[in-house]
Amino acid sequence: MYPVVRMLKEMVKNRNADPLPLTGTHVSQHICWPWDIDIWMELNNGRTLTLLDLGRIPLAMRIGLINVMRRERWSMTMAGVTVRYRRRIRTFERFEIHSRAICWDDKFIYLEQSSWKKDGECANHALYRAALTDRNGIVPPARIAEAMGVDATSPEIPEFAKAWIAAEALRPWPPMQD
Repeated sequence: MYPVVRMLKEMVKNRNADPLPLTGTHVSQHICWPWDIDIWMELNNGRTLTLLDLGRIPLAMRIGLINVMRRERWSMTMAGVTVRYRRRIRTFERFEIHSRAICWDDKFIYLEQSSWKKDGECANHALYRAALTDRNGIVPPARIAEAMGVDATSPEIPEFAKAWIAAEALRPWPPMQD
């Protein structure tokens, strides 16, 4: 089940938070609850992706994107993700999620998210590509920046993101069926 109550808590908690620049980092605190775990008694990998929403939506609020999306009647969709899992998060363990936009191209906004344990170790790291859409399809990031009143020039795309973008361009779509 989607953590609606937790999302509402994050939205209320951050409704008056200081605004962030477009590439600013939003940090949120979380607890791994018993309903977040798998049979190995640790944060489930699929649930990790759901919990990362709890960082992305408040980030979008704080950079001013949610208000623009409402005004323009745009929607947001995740168009891909790659995740590296490195440390376990156990039941009742507290952790932080760091969320930020790192760059964009002609179609997508690339978001970086990571979960950090209290001992300072990074538990996981995700690179997402997100798109805003309207009834005509994908809204170009340059148009989004214009609507937000910010510079449309992207920071340089990091090498790891360039490699992933290139790999995704080679991946067949639709995939082959057996």
